[in-house]
Amino acid sequence: MHILLMEMELHLPNCHSLKEKRSVIKPLLNELRRDYNVSASEVDAHDVWQSAVIAVVCVAGMRGACEKNERDVLNVVETHAEAQLAAYKSQWL
Repeated sequence: MHILLMEMELHLPNCHSLKEKRSVIKPLLNELRRDYNVSASEVDAHDVWQSAVIAVVCVAGMRGACEKNERDVLNVVETHAEAQLAAYKSQWL
């Protein structure tokens, strides 16, 4: 079993309230969960309007499946219209 933890810091330049932030983060997390069968959650910067830290965890029988999911998830986050990837780190557990 292989477990990959990805942590991403996002900058949300167009958000001017927590409500606007939620309207960006919630659909992004739902898309990642739905399309890539990963666990995704906001894990830090909950009260900061223009920042979010999300964690994504992939569990698979083969390392290659996690690596593919990592590339796909990063692509979705990097190309998201309302969020900019500010920092990224990953680790195998």
